[in-house]
Amino acid sequence: MQKYSYKRELEGVTNSWHKLELPNDIFKKISPDLSDIRVFGISEKNDTIEAPYLLELKREKRVKTNVNFKIINTSHNEKGYYFTLEVPNQDVINQLQIDFKQFNFDWRISLEGSNNQNEWFTIVDDYRILSIKNAETFYEYNNITFPNSSYNYFRILVKSLEKPELKSVKASYTTIEKGEFYGCEIKSLEIEEKKQEKSSDINIELSKRLPVSYLKIDVDASYDYYRPIMIKYVSDSVKTQNGYVYNYRTLTNGTLNSIENNVFAFENTVLKKLKIIVNNQDNEPLKIENVTVKGNVYNLDIRFTEPATYFLTYGNSNVYRPNYDIERFVSKTPDTISSLTLGEEQVIYKKPTSNNAPLFQNKIWLWIIIVLMVALLGWFSIKMMKSK
Repeated sequence: MQKYSYKRELEGVTNSWHKLELPNDIFKKISPDLSDIRVFGISEKNDTIEAPYLLELKREKRVKTNVNFKIINTSHNEKGYYFTLEVPNQDVINQLQIDFKQFNFDWRISLEGSNNQNEWFTIVDDYRILSIKNAETFYEYNNITFPNSSYNYFRILVKSLEKPELKSVKASYTTIEKGEFYGCEIKSLEIEEKKQEKSSDINIELSKRLPVSYLKIDVDASYDYYRPIMIKYVSDSVKTQNGYVYNYRTLTNGTLNSIENNVFAFENTVLKKLKIIVNNQDNEPLKIENVTVKGNVYNLDIRFTEPATYFLTYGNSNVYRPNYDIERFVSKTPDTISSLTLGEEQVIYKKPTSNNAPLFQNKIWLWIIIVLMVALLGWFSIKMMKSK
């Protein structure tokens, strides 16, 4: 434990397995990749025990299952163009992805379901799909998401005067296990308009260094918009005579638009400063109303084998991520694990390193030695001159 800087006692260790949620205040003191987290125990015989753990990130989990179907009919009338799908096994679906051969369209669609093709029930109505393709960018929004539906037949109505050339349709059933998030407090938010670059820079500083994986941008606009964006974070900085120079790394790219909810997800990354670059092209800058920043919760699933007083230990940038056997047997982890609480943070006392002191710490001794050596050399010189 002497290699680490901080420790916090684990309270409530009674079973072989326990769960611990990492508190937000430790992320400013640990390595960005969380490699210096250890659980050490001190036994009654004063032996040190290292307890293995599984680092669990409580992110959103999606399981997508493709559903087989076939297109059995295409037709049109004054309302638009119809495509009828048959699902032989009446499987449950909640998403359709429609691809057309055309680009640069803005259409409204309706989706209906039926078991006999005589009586139709509306699933979604006036759903917007969009395609933009030009020299600068390519964007498509063609996924139809709706509540779980089970019918023998589905009918898509594309409300368009132009005939849609259907390229493909994919049906699927997606289950979502929601992740656990905590909100990140924003210390400052500054927007810098760069007219020459035709962009807006949104600079965000959090109140503390935290893992971040979620960003939501609220725009105050009553008109349609479509702006490519890049989200970056400060990875490190260099102090110069003119102040700090920040080095940025890209978290993700995306599109700020008036159709979707403008939520951007990326890998959990420990950071404090963010920069969002909005490419306005030749448009006026958007009015940013609010930015929400969140991070996924980290849990430790810890296995204890011996009685001891255990501590969560951290703060060492020179160690690698531990390699435990339990990482290869994740399925053996119990489904229900009780939680632990943490004691107050303690600074680990470091034994002072013993430096060999110089033989003569006082400069007077050095001067005495120099004078003696000069006198001795002078005496030998005079003696040699007399002998000649």
